[in-house]
Amino acid sequence: MKNLALVLGSVLLLAACETPTTQRYAISAGNNQAIKAIGTKAVSMRALEDPTDFSSNCRALGPIKVADNLTHTQYIQKAFEDELKIAGAYATTNARVMLGGKVKKLEFSSSKGLTNGYWNIDLRLESSNGKTLDVNEYYEFNTGFAANEACRNTADAYLRAVQNLVGKTVLSPSFPELLR
Repeated sequence: MKNLALVLGSVLLLAACETPTTQRYAISAGNNQAIKAIGTKAVSMRALEDPTDFSSNCRALGPIKVADNLTHTQYIQKAFEDELKIAGAYATTNARVMLGGKVKKLEFSSSKGLTNGYWNIDLRLESSNGKTLDVNEYYEFNTGFAANEACRNTADAYLRAVQNLVGKTVLSPSFPELLR
């Protein structure tokens, strides 16, 4: 009986040490097509500013980590860079226009209505030409009841939320104005 208690205690302790991590960003075909349709070249990204009050802690499990040791904000910036690169619009040097800005709000819940969750991202994108664009993505998803499952699903949903944020940005009628 004592051994069983020790084994069960060890399993529970190890399960509590799980760190949910986002997946690496994956290019969206729709986002890629939208950028190509604009027909722009020589766009670069500068660092996005972090939101002032983001907490990555998920329930009692601990923080949600981002793939490749990026911050959540760096992940969003890299998503834009990757999409621009694949579309042939990115320039590492001699950029014609630079995009940057601030993630004004970044929040999530892994327990909305007990087994649902959301990511809420507010972004202000700023162009070196003086134009700005505000974009919001509110992405809902199923989480689960147990903390490890709910937080893992929350981490997985970040990729889709960021893809949607990039998509709303590049499909906005105001986005081409940032690139002129």
